[in-house]
Amino acid sequence: MSCGLAVAALLMMGDPNVVLAAAQPPAVAGAPVSVAEEPFFADLATRATGLKSIVDGWSASGAADQAGFFDSPAYAAFKTEADDLAARDMQGHVILRDRGTDGDLKCILRGISEDMPLRVAAFEAATTPAERAVALAELSHLLDDNAAVILAPPQS
Repeated sequence: MSCGLAVAALLMMGDPNVVLAAAQPPAVAGAPVSVAEEPFFADLATRATGLKSIVDGWSASGAADQAGFFDSPAYAAFKTEADDLAARDMQGHVILRDRGTDGDLKCILRGISEDMPLRVAAFEAATTPAERAVALAELSHLLDDNAAVILAPPQS
């Protein structure tokens, strides 16, 4: 079983919103589709917004520049939530792909899913306050994009 299928199966068993989202009817060809009101996708936006608030708080307070920051329980919890969000974004991609949705959202969710761990790793690898500030800003923008693409009205 591929890693993607294993993650998808795990998420489907653990979150009833995934089952609800997957059960939605296929998209009508050419019709703009909004998933913002579906519980699974609304949850993605909420999670991304919450993580963005944490990142923005670290930026404003300089918390990431403190000794031991990356060993703190708060950072460990953040990293776990970011990894979970990335996996859920990939599940969102799979759901939209399986529905036959021909739109940018499915591709954007896949890209965000793949980029999230890279942004977190870049933040961890930053060795100076300036590098951490840039890494935090990029992570904040990615999380903002994660929510915005889901909440944006469909384009025809």
